Amino acid sequence: MKTKDKIILASLDLFNDRGERNVTTNHIAAELNMSPGNLYYHFRNKSDIIYEIFVQYELLVDHYLQIPEDQPLTLNHLVGYLEAVFEGLWAYRFFHRDLEFLLSSDERLRKDYRAFTFRCLNAIKKILQGLQKGLDGVLVELDDEHLESMSLNVWLAVTNWMAYLKTAHAGEDDGAIDKDMLKQGIYQVLSFTVPYLTENYLKEIRTLQDKYRFQPLSEA
Repeated sequence: MKTKDKIILASLDLFNDRGERNVTTNHIAAELNMSPGNLYYHFRNKSDIIYEIFVQYELLVDHYLQIPEDQPLTLNHLVGYLEAVFEGLWAYRFFHRDLEFLLSSDERLRKDYRAFTFRCLNAIKKILQGLQKGLDGVLVELDDEHLESMSLNVWLAVTNWMAYLKTAHAGEDDGAIDKDMLKQGIYQVLSFTVPYLTENYLKEIRTLQDKYRFQPLSEA
């Protein structure tokens, strides 16, 4: 593995475990048993490392959201997309834990994240459109404005779920939030589809929701 890739992986692990603001380039260099000068040969500063991590995350999500053009989508397709996206959220969880701070600190990152957002919104809309296709469509036909609103709701639920967990468990150690809790966000997204499901899928959605059922804080 190239030294640059080792730096990125080590940084990602440290950011996820300790929080990005608690990790310096000296911490990263020490983790890799290298001199700070060697690290600076590959990255000028921590912001460049974070940006490179975002580029990798961006490519991963773009890959997850590739949509087949030649077939209608099923609920299993939808769950597959959500599982993949939430796996990515967990793998890069530091990013969404500190998103507002990271974007305010790097104009380049802020610009690229904005483009990433619009690309994801477009992909979500295509997924919802795919769920309407065919004689046995999962969703009833929705107009374009409704699809765009629903796409935004899905995006907000996904990208803010980590922030919700962080605030809901404020004062607890970071270990209080695990991957299973993160994936409870899938329940929230599936709930958006319930009012628009065709009759044949009402029973199936309930079964899927049970798998990801969210436990409110008062019951945790």
